[in-house]
Amino acid sequence: MGVFLAFFGAVCLGFTGEQAASIGIIGGADGPTAIFLTTKLAPELLGPIAIAAYSYMALIPMIQPPLMRLLTTEKERKVKMEQNRQVSKTEKIIFPIIVAMFVILLLPSTAPLVGCLMLGNLWRECGVTERLSDTVQNALMNIVTVFLGISVGATTVAARFLSLETIKIVVLGLTAFCFSTIGGLLVGKIMYKLSGGKINPLIGSAGVSAVPMAARVSQIEGQKANPSNFLLMHAMVPNVAGVIGSAIAAGFLLEVFK
Repeated sequence: MGVFLAFFGAVCLGFTGEQAASIGIIGGADGPTAIFLTTKLAPELLGPIAIAAYSYMALIPMIQPPLMRLLTTEKERKVKMEQNRQVSKTEKIIFPIIVAMFVILLLPSTAPLVGCLMLGNLWRECGVTERLSDTVQNALMNIVTVFLGISVGATTVAARFLSLETIKIVVLGLTAFCFSTIGGLLVGKIMYKLSGGKINPLIGSAGVSAVPMAARVSQIEGQKANPSNFLLMHAMVPNVAGVIGSAIAAGFLLEVFK
């Protein structure tokens, strides 16, 4: 919801289709996806888009709670969800394989994003690549973060960054992020009704891709309403789905504008 709303808003403000697609993906709250799509479609906007995406991801605990309290009732926030069944090791191994195959066959352009995400899951869960899993979670992650920060920062030269376009991108990014949160909460309310009050709509706000911060915010707000609430693992489901969904949205936009 936020991605495509920001896309059309950017077009209305005079951005090209490629630039609008790159701006819209901020609504997915997925930094790597935003950077990946921007380098492909609008590299001249990489600095502002990366800064806007990661800034709003960091501000989730400030942006989402007011919207969550505004769109849900106290009764809905108090709903206590029961713990799900134990997931088997086989299911944990099969999940990334099936997701990668399905999404990549559906949209081949998403292969770098979904492939890396699911490969990391497979390494972690298969039980025979502990050294590789440890490396990508720690040493390699830190190395990539350093080079990514330096390379993106190098593009934010004053002549390009200090402009009216940057202000527009920041505003559109915030709008996209808010509407993505609102969309998740509204779907959560629908599921609350359809389930007969068994699903807490707060987990819908975790549908943005910021893992695991958005799920933690759902957990915190749920516990404020009901101290016995434990929504973290339930919220992680839409949180992970948001990562996959934003990758699919990015792949669709890339197919349209590449």
